[in-house]
Amino acid sequence: MALQEILNLVWINIKGNKSKVLLTSLGIIVGAATIVIVIAIGLGGQKDVQEQFKNLNAGTVTIADNSGSSSGGMGRMPSFSGGMPSGGGSRSGGGRSSGMPSFSGGSMPSFGSGGFPAFPGMMGGVQQIKKTTFTEEDVEELTWFIPNIETITLLINGSGDVEGGILEEELSTTVVGATSEYVDISNLGLLTGDFFTEAENEDLERVAVLGYDTAVSIFENVYDAYGSQININSKKYTVIGVLTETGSTVSDITLDSAIFVPYNSAVKYVVGQNASPKIVAVVEDVNEIETTILNIETLLTEMYPNGSFSVANAGSQVAASQKSADTMSILLIAVASVVFVVGGIGIMNVLFVSVKERTREIGILKALGSSRKDILLQFLLEANFISIFGGIVGVMAGYLLMPVVRLSGMSVVASTSASVVALLFAIVTGTLFGFYPAWQAACLKPIDALNHE
Repeated sequence: MALQEILNLVWINIKGNKSKVLLTSLGIIVGAATIVIVIAIGLGGQKDVQEQFKNLNAGTVTIADNSGSSSGGMGRMPSFSGGMPSGGGSRSGGGRSSGMPSFSGGSMPSFGSGGFPAFPGMMGGVQQIKKTTFTEEDVEELTWFIPNIETITLLINGSGDVEGGILEEELSTTVVGATSEYVDISNLGLLTGDFFTEAENEDLERVAVLGYDTAVSIFENVYDAYGSQININSKKYTVIGVLTETGSTVSDITLDSAIFVPYNSAVKYVVGQNASPKIVAVVEDVNEIETTILNIETLLTEMYPNGSFSVANAGSQVAASQKSADTMSILLIAVASVVFVVGGIGIMNVLFVSVKERTREIGILKALGSSRKDILLQFLLEANFISIFGGIVGVMAGYLLMPVVRLSGMSVVASTSASVVALLFAIVTGTLFGFYPAWQAACLKPIDALNHE
């Protein structure tokens, strides 16, 4: 039988059972729409991750106190790495140079019988964890002893009650204390005004730079913020700048929703002396970031033998967030695959019924000379037509549903690849689940088929 004749028979059967085709393809329609939306959500998640960390340099390293999550036991052990300058010498300014490790040998920490360094505060092999409060002196030591650091700053944040502008009641928001280096470390752009200087930090000036969303909340018009006065915890501050809108999070701080003040002013007037500052640094050579982190850990372990701290780099933070987004996408695709299986089972059941109903027709076709291949191809093409029809309708439904998904607050990004994947899923499903009924029809004996009641 010619292919054109087979296609004509397929079309006649499809056309004569429109409602059956529509109902059979519902599972495929739902599956295809799900695939399109799932891939769009996955791409939206990746875009969100990129947006969240777009202000974070690839070589950013964040050092934070970790005593709150420690449960005692052994603290962070030093692991010495090559490429470090000798700390045996002294430098002007004193500081903690007497407590610095000599990376070239000589002043390595002593090791006991258990193989661990004998630090002060070790009792019975158990280290007493203490809060690690970083200072400007620590920043100086890191700058001096770690060769791969390009820029470094102290960072502190807390909550502050803000009054001013059009606010009718106090606004509670994040107040960040930073130095002038922070604007370069976080790639901050200013919509209006300037960031505060090191002189303003040293003089404890009460000046503030507002995140975009905070400026809108306080003044409605961001350009009205510049030069205005606001109160933070009942202390008057002059707004000297407003950041451009970023949508980013840096060091667990949502930039658009924060207020930035000089570090020393934040310590004195906002967060107090008991807060836990972070150290944020940018390395010169990103390829050496692991070695730099190891050296930072070694140095800080010598300086704070009873302390607990974490050192994280931007790459690992982005990778962790990206991995979470990818995992969610895989789970959603797995769910969509289940929907396709259900749709495929529907196609299989309908074809089984169709074979049963059309047994005499199959016998006539075979009696007229149709081969097994012709019968197999006819039923497979019917299954594929149903699945392709469902796939096309499902893709269209997926795109129509995207605005609804956006209303729920989720980010979705439409892509051509999602449509291709959905259609491929539909075709494969139709072929796999349609093959056995088609094969069963092809294997019918003409005499048995013609005698079927």
